[in-house]
Amino acid sequence: MSSQIERVTMELRRRLLAAELLPGERIREVQFATELGVSRTPLRLALSQLAAEGLLERLPTRGFRVRPFTLAEVTMAIDVRGTLEGMAARLVAEAGASDALLRTLQDCVREGQAVIAAATETGEPVDTGRWAAMNVRFHDALVEGAGNPALVSAVAHIAKNPMAAPGALGVSGVQPLVELAFVQRAQFDHEDVVRAISAGEGSRAESIMREHAHRSRDNKRILVQALQQRGDPT
Repeated sequence: MSSQIERVTMELRRRLLAAELLPGERIREVQFATELGVSRTPLRLALSQLAAEGLLERLPTRGFRVRPFTLAEVTMAIDVRGTLEGMAARLVAEAGASDALLRTLQDCVREGQAVIAAATETGEPVDTGRWAAMNVRFHDALVEGAGNPALVSAVAHIAKNPMAAPGALGVSGVQPLVELAFVQRAQFDHEDVVRAISAGEGSRAESIMREHAHRSRDNKRILVQALQQRGDPT
């Protein structure tokens, strides 16, 4: 079941980002279940995941439709998330991170290293599902570690925008070498911010997280544009 959900989620995400599904278009479950060769249960779970990523919206009368968005809106939302996460990193560094938080962040760093090693050793595309799960844990732990409920709420609100959440990483395999380079750079950022937090360097930790979001914004734009160009017959 989990492999089916992941496959369906990735394929529908690809279609959404490639603009093969139009804004406002209703997702017909019977049609897509047949097309993708799955039952309606994994399809619905995949649709719920895409709604959580801001790419679909739930209809009041059940079902989902494609949520309209522009790359400019994605950019603005990620910029705001970067500002908030930078604030979180600074607060954590200045207050002193707990041992539990540092262990979580360091575990995430090790997981990221393993994901990159697997891709470089096999020549296969980056396992974006595994990276995304780790990335969510890293960013959530950092924000929650700041001990500021208003900050947690603000980040959660921003994450509802399309492609703005830490777990929204695009589509695996579009440009494998480019994707690997992006993930490697993000991994360096994670390692740098953990070192800054451990050293109590609040300003540096804040700067790293803001730059981290800036790169994420640009990377997503590049990958989405590449995906759309691949689907353009001209």
